[in-house]
Amino acid sequence: MTQYDVYRNTNPETSVIIPYLLDVQADLLGTLATSMVIPLYRQDVIPRPIQHVHPVFMVRGERLVLSTAELAGVPRAMLAEPVGSLAEHQTEISAALRFVLAGI
Repeated sequence: MTQYDVYRNTNPETSVIIPYLLDVQADLLGTLATSMVIPLYRQDVIPRPIQHVHPVFMVRGERLVLSTAELAGVPRAMLAEPVGSLAEHQTEISAALRFVLAGI
């Protein structure tokens, strides 16, 4: 697993509105049984993203909103094969995390 990889949300209760999860955990913590992820919502669910909190990204041709304030730990077993990566957006993702965690 690599930081900023995108995974399908396998939870049938939430996968319709949250099709993907973004792994934001540092690679050096790869031996842990859990990983920190942020949900990627369909844009129609969050039609007015909050600047600095909800960056918008294209994943597999779909515009999705990263709901940074919903950062959560999940079992690594829940994350199968990555379907993409947002590593090229590392600066924007890190800024959203800083804003949510420290207000800066």
